[in-house]
Amino acid sequence: MASFAAVLPQLSRLEVELRVAHRRERQQVFERPDPLPYIAYVHEAALRMRFGGDDVTRRQLEYLAGHSERDGIDVRVVPTSVSGFPGAGHALLYADGAVPQLATVQLDSAHGPEFTGAEAQLTKHRAHLDWMDDAALPPADSRDLIRTVAREL
Repeated sequence: MASFAAVLPQLSRLEVELRVAHRRERQQVFERPDPLPYIAYVHEAALRMRFGGDDVTRRQLEYLAGHSERDGIDVRVVPTSVSGFPGAGHALLYADGAVPQLATVQLDSAHGPEFTGAEAQLTKHRAHLDWMDDAALPPADSRDLIRTVAREL
């Protein structure tokens, strides 16, 4: 909720509640007994943002590190030592599966989610994900960095 407080213009209380509810619903896929395969790319700078204060940030980082230990869930950190970052500032969800024509990208911005399934946009976002895959630390090293940042709070 704290990250939505930094949005300009300020969101209404209802809009904040709806966005928080959407994010909580989205997390339900991780709570399933057999979650779908999931890869998350997070820039190190995002790990160090302290929305909601140190305690909230620490709990979020511990939650992230804990879930990264589950089968089928990889969390990969792009370290600050990497030069540049295509698509910086945008939360991106790329959903694909057995039917390529159903692939969808969700961009999560301060103004709400945007969805696209256009081939040109999917190609662009796939290139961003490929770049992040090459630039990110391996899962175990990423988890270690997440825990290090949490301990530093």
